[in-house]
Amino acid sequence: MTSSPLTADALGLSGPLGERATLLQISSGFCAPCRAARGLLARVAETTPGVRHVDVDVAHDTELAARLEITQTPTVVVLDSDGTVVTRYEGVPRLAAVRELLDRLAPAGA
Repeated sequence: MTSSPLTADALGLSGPLGERATLLQISSGFCAPCRAARGLLARVAETTPGVRHVDVDVAHDTELAARLEITQTPTVVVLDSDGTVVTRYEGVPRLAAVRELLDRLAPAGA
């Protein structure tokens, strides 16, 4: 990744961030693992208070993909409540790993 800090503003993300975390998924339309990751992350966001899932097609936002140095899809970038990158997963993340990370991220104002 680049040496400057990556935040939601720097990444050009629109809309509100999750109060706890935002799961930013970079996908491609023809990618079967992307569909699997999309389903997993959508379920996590639906069942975890304060978590938002955002799916971006790499073909429609090449600048974001370049800024994040995406080399494969899916790539999931986890942003905390302030929009700072906490971690990233290349490929389909394990559900247990995502849940464990989210449990460590307190909601904003907590």
